[in-house]
Amino acid sequence: MSKLKILSLIFISATVLLLSSCDKKGCGETNISSAGQDESHKMGQDCMNCHHDGGKGEGCFIVAGTAYDQSSQLYPDVAVKLYTQPNGAGELVLTLTGDKNGNFFTTESVNFAGGLYPAVTGKSGVTSYMSGSVSQGACNSCHGATDDKIRVN
Repeated sequence: MSKLKILSLIFISATVLLLSSCDKKGCGETNISSAGQDESHKMGQDCMNCHHDGGKGEGCFIVAGTAYDQSSQLYPDVAVKLYTQPNGAGELVLTLTGDKNGNFFTTESVNFAGGLYPAVTGKSGVTSYMSGSVSQGACNSCHGATDDKIRVN
């Protein structure tokens, strides 16, 4: 084999290796949780640490977090809703379904102007409402850090 062919193969192999090791996905990537999915990770951590413009995560999350049951076990397939008024009143702005790992997330655009009121519903049908409004969707930046974990009945 000629030196030129060997150098070409080395160059092509190195290029493929470099491109395949690039983790940045960009904000144009769509990534939305759904029931039964099990590919999410880092339960309980602030998802936005990686899922932001220039981050290593797949897509830029607008809303993301982790749900737990009353005994601190991950809660699969939780329903998460955002309303314009407290206690499920007003307009329903977003509905998410958590995955098998208790994580819920979306890259869909959400308008937080004026604040939104989260609600979580478990398999029992019982809904828990957050009393205050939120102006961003990084749920684990508070829940599990400075506030209690998101608990589902």
